[in-house]
Amino acid sequence: MATETQFTILLIEIGLAVAVQTVALIGVLMAVRKSSGKMESIANDLHQRTVPILETTSTLLNNTKPQIETIVANLTESSTHLKQQVDDIVDRARLQVVRADELVSRTMDKVEQTTDMVQHTVISPIRQFAGVLSGVTMGFNVLFGRRGQNGRATRHGNGTGVPGDEMFI
Repeated sequence: MATETQFTILLIEIGLAVAVQTVALIGVLMAVRKSSGKMESIANDLHQRTVPILETTSTLLNNTKPQIETIVANLTESSTHLKQQVDDIVDRARLQVVRADELVSRTMDKVEQTTDMVQHTVISPIRQFAGVLSGVTMGFNVLFGRRGQNGRATRHGNGTGVPGDEMFI
């Protein structure tokens, strides 16, 4: 009999465990239904709010797509045209710089040539003429016994008229 009693107690314990599990499962089921209802409510609310936004965005994109494509095409064309103009301007500027460099070089060469020509055709003859004039003046001074530039008499007591301190070449 002891085994029957133990078996009966075991069956009661198993029944109680099943009853507790059933109550727990019913509680979980009710919690899941309650949260499922809340999730459906939130999903419906989100759906109601986002659908108009998505529809408006889609309409806006469909309406502005051709305009955006036109703007992009115009910008591409303008950019290409502008690049060509800048390249042309840079090429012209380089050409002008080369021309200016050549002009300055030619001008400097002409200035050097002119300086050499003036030196040989004007200044050298003037120096030679000044030397001859100075010699002639000195000769007249010596000949006529006048005083030289330093204020001393050009004649010495010997009557030759040759200055003693100065050399005449």
